[in-house]
Amino acid sequence: MKTAKIKLSSIEAVRKFVDVVREYDCEIDLSSGRYLVDAKSIMGIFSLDLMKPIDLTVHSDDCDKLFEDIKDYIVE
Repeated sequence: MKTAKIKLSSIEAVRKFVDVVREYDCEIDLSSGRYLVDAKSIMGIFSLDLMKPIDLTVHSDDCDKLFEDIKDYIVE
């Protein structure tokens, strides 16, 4: 499992992010406070507070390529 903070600052950023993570078979979650959603769900992402960075959790040990593909969204 690997985690990071990401920032999705526009509708276009959310759409592109979801397009990338849907290419991977592993479970990927986003959380903000007490809310946890599937990172492959556009509607789920829009239910989170996107004004601040959100937590990304990838439930796989083999996710280096994924993190390379989403590096533009990682803030910490």
